[in-house]
Amino acid sequence: MGKINDYDQYDALGLAELIRNGDISPAEACEEAIDRIEKLNPELNAVVTKMYEEGRKTAKGPIPDGPFFGVPFFIKDLLAAYAGVPMAGGCKALKNFVPEHDSELVVRFKNAGLVILGKTNTPEFGLKGVTEPELFGPCRNPWNTDHTPGGSSGGTAAAVAAGIVPMASAGDGGGSIRIPAGYCGLFGIKPSRGRNPSGPDYGRIWQGAVQEHVITRSVRDSAAMLDCTQGADIGTPYEIKLPETPYLKEIKKDPGKLKIAFTTRSPIGTPVHPECVEGIEKTTQLLESLGHHVEEAEPDINGKELAESYLIMYFGEMAADIKNLEDVLGRKAKIGDVEDLTWTLGLLGRSFSAGEFVNAIRRWDQASRKMGVLFQKYDLYLTPTTAYPPPEIGELDPKPAEVALIKVVNKLSLGGLLKASGIVDQLAEKSFEKMPFTQLANFTGLPAMSVPLFWTSDNLPLGSHFIAPSGDEATLFRLAGQLEKARPWFDRRPPVIV
Repeated sequence: MGKINDYDQYDALGLAELIRNGDISPAEACEEAIDRIEKLNPELNAVVTKMYEEGRKTAKGPIPDGPFFGVPFFIKDLLAAYAGVPMAGGCKALKNFVPEHDSELVVRFKNAGLVILGKTNTPEFGLKGVTEPELFGPCRNPWNTDHTPGGSSGGTAAAVAAGIVPMASAGDGGGSIRIPAGYCGLFGIKPSRGRNPSGPDYGRIWQGAVQEHVITRSVRDSAAMLDCTQGADIGTPYEIKLPETPYLKEIKKDPGKLKIAFTTRSPIGTPVHPECVEGIEKTTQLLESLGHHVEEAEPDINGKELAESYLIMYFGEMAADIKNLEDVLGRKAKIGDVEDLTWTLGLLGRSFSAGEFVNAIRRWDQASRKMGVLFQKYDLYLTPTTAYPPPEIGELDPKPAEVALIKVVNKLSLGGLLKASGIVDQLAEKSFEKMPFTQLANFTGLPAMSVPLFWTSDNLPLGSHFIAPSGDEATLFRLAGQLEKARPWFDRRPPVIV
């Protein structure tokens, strides 16, 4: 045994096989990953909490005999609690918060045989589609470090794309698995609502919009991980039927001739970059060459109203999160505990009535019904993952005049006045302009995936985004397996890599 020179040529299952065969030990795999963190992280800023001693201790064994035996792994620094290790969630006020227990999903990661070596960068409370928290600084995309890897699982995507680990944990409340996967040339699937556990600390995260899983380079790693982690935990608010066939077997099956609806039109009426449109046009051609029937169609849904309803949820959740900070801090939360924009969102959350909040969530249920109608005719729904290629670092920051307004609003607690000004409509367009497609699956609780099939002329990845009916991850995995064979992406590597 010895140092593995082609470590990043293996996916997680492949690396586990090497370890089982004795070609490399868990400790050697662990040290290889640590070496890559030390070499690459200064440029990428993907890993914000190093857990080397925890990882080394795990690697010495005994390791649970799971399918990912001995494989190095990261968990996202949000929701994924690891007892005794800080979990800041990108928030300044939480930088010293240390959970006393593991989250259920982390327990299942450990039982799968993984060696957890660190926690990955995320925007404050997972709020943005870019990963640029004030606490830890911006995470950078290995394909071009002037650009974002997306968010909120940007640290995870950057680390996996750069070959530090073959896969890592992620969460998705509006596209936070699929957007970074799309921006970093990776595979990412958001499971159906209730597929993976959210306990013991949470139930309906963001009113059911959030599901956690992983971002991977291979389809089979994602499928095998979902086989390991799926299923209800104690007290879950959602329980979904378990599949009859393991997902790892589904990816080997022919998906059959699927009927797929597609659109390149933004649901909020904003422009879509020509290369994102072209990527979907090429995807439809690929699908047709594989025997699928593809036609342009979309659900009868008011995208602007849904975007506004999402923001109302967003505001309410931020108001609650800021209030809940008091339990950790042992005092009243104040300006400066969180980023200025986060505080503004919390003020807006306090300005909406309970009735307005409930009405917003009812729109999600209406959208679910409309998607049900679409899926009576089609097997899947295809869109671009994002409306634009990865933005540059800082591109989506508030402008100087907006920063000044935010500070005044916060100082004078003018959330109600801000709401009355019609700012919600403006925020909806600005917030969703670059990334308007992924939230639909979160509203409706449907499974959805981003598949890395095409790149821009500047060599930046573009994702193709598929949504399936509730509980039908199997069809997504079967199609993903087919697409991976037809247009392989595993060996396509970014410039930033060891």
